[in-house]
Formats: sequence, structure tokens, C-alpha cells
Amino acid sequence: MKKLLTLLFSLFLLGSSAFCAEKAPGQLEILCTTFPLYQFTRNIVDGIPGVTLKLMLPAAAGCPHDYTLTPQDLQKIARAEVLIINGLGMEEFLGAPITEANPNIHIIDSSSGIDSLLNYSEEEDADAEHHDAEQHENHDTHHDTDHDAEHHHTHHTDGQHHHHTGINPHLFVSPNLAARISINIGNALAAIDPAHAEDYLKNTQHYHAVLTELNQKFTQTGAQLANKKIIEPHGVFDYLARDLGLEIVAVLQPHGQEPSAARLHHIIKIIQSEKPGAIFTEPQFPDKAAKTLARETGIAVVEIDPVASGPENTPRDYYQTVMEQNLKLIRQTLGTK
Repeated sequence: MKKLLTLLFSLFLLGSSAFCAEKAPGQLEILCTTFPLYQFTRNIVDGIPGVTLKLMLPAAAGCPHDYTLTPQDLQKIARAEVLIINGLGMEEFLGAPITEANPNIHIIDSSSGIDSLLNYSEEEDADAEHHDAEQHENHDTHHDTDHDAEHHHTHHTDGQHHHHTGINPHLFVSPNLAARISINIGNALAAIDPAHAEDYLKNTQHYHAVLTELNQKFTQTGAQLANKKIIEPHGVFDYLARDLGLEIVAVLQPHGQEPSAARLHHIIKIIQSEKPGAIFTEPQFPDKAAKTLARETGIAVVEIDPVASGPENTPRDYYQTVMEQNLKLIRQTLGTK
């Protein structure tokens, strides 16, 4: 791998200075690693002259836990003045390649200073289906990072298996935390580009208000839901569940693989005992197991989009539109008091 990276650097670094030299004075190129960060930042830089915003990963890529940098990615990093990242281990592919490609780049960690982080809600025993299901029916699905940060979990996206420490990086699925992320991005950009600081801060204030209003709709709806128990595919909905006051009684695929017959039987017992209102699935994740459980138990299955990925060309309000639709589906599926 080191030899491959060295070769990639040698192929493009010779042209890096040429890329940078092409920019006119007053131009600022901002690069976002993931689709949700790109959507948030679009609203923060809207209408600001001289700012170019680009997305590093393909819009349809989803969470980049096992992503490998391409020569095109390295070229984008070489050109950019600012790189906005999720942090919290989401971009494990970054590190030395950034400093070699562009030692002067400003890195904005969008999760900086955000507290109340959660660990993955996956059941922690790797062979859960080999244990008595009764041992797990009352398992606490949310853990404070202070207690469980050393535990390792597996996260599954786009057919890959991903191994992590405990902290769950999917902050963007929560409108509440999305609002705090937008503040981090806006304040950092204002400091990096003081000539347009007022514009960044004005846009940030407006977008923060939009996301705060969206969050209020989620908390209000959450208080009215008739059934607050759900099953999720993996840890992607942990923060959203907290916003809504939902209890995650089981995780369908905590270790990445399609669940075995024994594990499905284990979850069927949980459904019979806990009587959750729905299994949440997501567009980026297989729903075969969820449909099997629906046939066996009659539980509802609802597809909730975490906005981890999306179409190439979207309006600036794409996140809000998708989350509003999510809220409508959740209300319809879980019912209200």
C-alpha cells in the first residue's frame, strides 16, 4: 500500500503547484469529503463570490468507512484550500496523504466540540445468536462514550464490513446535530476567509434556524408517537432515534453480515416480547432480512433515508426535504397518541 501511495503521489504532485497557480486571487476552493457535509456547506457558502465548493466522494457513495483515495481525489485535495471532514473516524482513509498532497490545506472538523456522542447501538457480543435470546431483550442500545469507547464494533455499508471503535460518527442523520455542524463549518470558514466573514455568518445563522425548526418538528412528533420502539439495520439511526425519543430494541445486522436463521429467530422473539412498531431500513442498505421478519411477524417495515448519499444534482434544501419525508413516514408507521 505504501508503494502504491508513493506512486500515486509521484504521478500527480508534480502538477499540484500548477493546479494551485491557475487560481485567480480571491478564489477559495472548498472540498467536502461526504455528501451530507457538502449539502450543509452549500447553504453556508451560497452567494459568496469567489467560492468554489466540491464534493470529493461520489454523491452516491454513502459513508466512506472502507473508501480508498483515488488519484482524482488527491488532485482535488492538492487544489483545495479547505477540506471539511466528518471526523470521529468516518474518514479513516485520510491522514498522511493529505499532508503530502497539500501541506497548507485548512481542515475543518465538523464534529469539533459536539458532546453527547453515542457509541454504536449494535449488540456487543459477536455471537449473539448462540446465546439465549432472553439475555438481550433488555439490552441498553445506547452507551456513553466514557464507558464503552474501547469496545470494537462492525458497521456495514454498501456490502462491506467495517470495524470501528465505539463512537458513532453518523451525526448528520440528526437535524439537531446537523444544526450544530453548520455552526462549526460557518464559523471556521469565516475565520479562514475573513473578507467574507459576514456573509458566511449570515448564511450560517439562517441555515441554523432552518435546521433548528426542522429539529423542533422531530421532537414534537416524537412526543406524540404511539409506539416508540423500533428495530434498525445498524447504528445509522441512533442519533435520530434519540431526537425522537425512540427506543432501539434490536439491531438487525450488528456485525455486517446477512443475519443467520438463528439470529432471525432471536429477533422474532424480541419482536414478540417488545412489540416494536417498525423495522427501519435505509435505501443504501439491503432490506431482505427486514422483509423476512415482516412476513414472519407482521411488523411494519419503513424505509428511512439518512441522507448519507443522494443524486448528483440536488437543490440546496434536499436534506430538509428528505428529512421531512422521513418524519411523515415515521408518523404514519408508528402512529400518534
